[in-house]
Formats: sequence, structure tokens, C-alpha cells
Amino acid sequence: MARIKVDLHDVFNRGHLIDAALHDALRQAVDKRLPTVEIIHGRGKGQLKKRVLKFLEQPEVRSLYHRVEKDAKNPGRLFIHFRH
Repeated sequence: MARIKVDLHDVFNRGHLIDAALHDALRQAVDKRLPTVEIIHGRGKGQLKKRVLKFLEQPEVRSLYHRVEKDAKNPGRLFIHFRH
């Protein structure tokens, strides 16, 4: 099962690059009809995770995916699931 992986460690302090990386990954998943996008935001203090979740809650973004799964084994990543 193919999936897109987005690692946000390199752009953690550049908001516009975070949004662009997330938007590109979601758009690719929709265009290629992939079931999952993996977002690695890291553990830290949770600020990047909050930013990612806030991005995903936007109405125009929310309409693209089915659900968000927080990884129980690794709190430093999220899975975005699509229903095509």
C-alpha cells in the first residue's frame, strides 16, 4: 500500500513552508488516489503538532480527507486517511 510521507523537521520554524508541504502532500494523495499520508511532526513540546492539526481543521482542507489518526506507538506522527 503506497503512501506519502512528509517529514516536517526541516521546516519546523517556517510556517509558509509547513503549509505548502502539507497542502502538496494532500493534493498528491487526492490526485493519485492514495489511501494514507504520514506526517512526521516530531515529539518536542507539541507546537508543530498543534499547527498541523490547525491546518487540517480548515474547511477547504477538511473536505479533502476522511480522518486523522494519531499514532499510538509514536506520538511524533499522524496519519491522514482518505476515502476515494
